[in-house]
Amino acid sequence: MSDQFWLSEEQIARIKPYFPLSHGVPRVDDRKVISGIIHVIRNGLRWRDAPAVYGPHKTLYNRFIRWSKMGVFDKIFTALVAENGPPDRLMIDATHLKAHRTACSLLKGGVFPALLAAPRVD
Repeated sequence: MSDQFWLSEEQIARIKPYFPLSHGVPRVDDRKVISGIIHVIRNGLRWRDAPAVYGPHKTLYNRFIRWSKMGVFDKIFTALVAENGPPDRLMIDATHLKAHRTACSLLKGGVFPALLAAPRVD
């Protein structure tokens, strides 16, 4: 059994309508890059530790950052959740992670645009 993660063709077909259009130069295979991004995040890897089968780690990183700032992943997750309505069960992960001191600056840099646009609850 392989340790790699690959999205199926059906899964890619479900999320493909939310991908931004390519401007001129064709993009690297979306299935390969998105599967690589999921593999890195799911396994808690550094970008440079991504297996070579997903392509250059810099490509994975750049696509993740660019699409995060554009809100592509927010749109995909929102659409997938909306398809089936509210979940029957919610789970909370109690994993403790130590954050780097610069982690708080992610919101300022615009990595999560939906969070910045949401009304603040005090």
